[in-house]
Amino acid sequence: MVPETYRESKVDSFYDPVTGWNQMEEAWARDEFVVDPTRVTIAIGATGVDGDAFKNEYLMNKYGIQINKNSRNTVLFMTNIGTSRGAIAYLLDVLIKLAKEFETRWEESSRPERKIIEHRVHSLTQELPPLPDFSRFHGAFRQCADTPQGDIRCAYFLAYDEENTEYLRFDNGALQAEMRQGRDVVSASFVIPYPPGFPVLVPGQVVSEEILAFLQALDVKEIHGYRPELGLLVFTEAALVDPAAG
Repeated sequence: MVPETYRESKVDSFYDPVTGWNQMEEAWARDEFVVDPTRVTIAIGATGVDGDAFKNEYLMNKYGIQINKNSRNTVLFMTNIGTSRGAIAYLLDVLIKLAKEFETRWEESSRPERKIIEHRVHSLTQELPPLPDFSRFHGAFRQCADTPQGDIRCAYFLAYDEENTEYLRFDNGALQAEMRQGRDVVSASFVIPYPPGFPVLVPGQVVSEEILAFLQALDVKEIHGYRPELGLLVFTEAALVDPAAG
């Protein structure tokens, strides 16, 4: 997972069947980036089951296994000092059972059913929404027009006054209509989809078409800072005229 350029130790794996975990110490001491061995990410796209369904319908409901996070096509298992060998053995046993279950489902499915599974697999492994680049801070929150830096703090606290903000929905095209009319629609909050768990919008950032496309392509339910029934929280145009006065 870490490119060789950033691995001075040239260690490919922390664990060796013969020598054990001693290679991990060398990698952690010398490499610029390392993978946390206590966190195990499993790609499940080839099963045709998305991460949310795998987490809830299979692991939780069927086997009582609770996991921390999932993405559209991965699940994340986190271990700690309290994780027992028995717990790991149980998890491995469940994963083997699920793998056999998915194989049986494929072998016993009809041609139309296989087409459905193939479509889901393709969607989860090939049709991934592209991560949007940072757009820009609105001029009202930029101290210098020659740099991309912005004053998030000013934007964050400006949103405390509800008179400075409004909600715009993009699922019904209202937000896009404002953008087509030439308005810079500026986020008044952090918007963080889980997964991937990092902000795609921050206070003071201009909403771009690429960011909207990403949000619309996501099929996750947990998006902090976004209320589907209301839309995105954005600054009113009046609030952007003189944000310092707010």
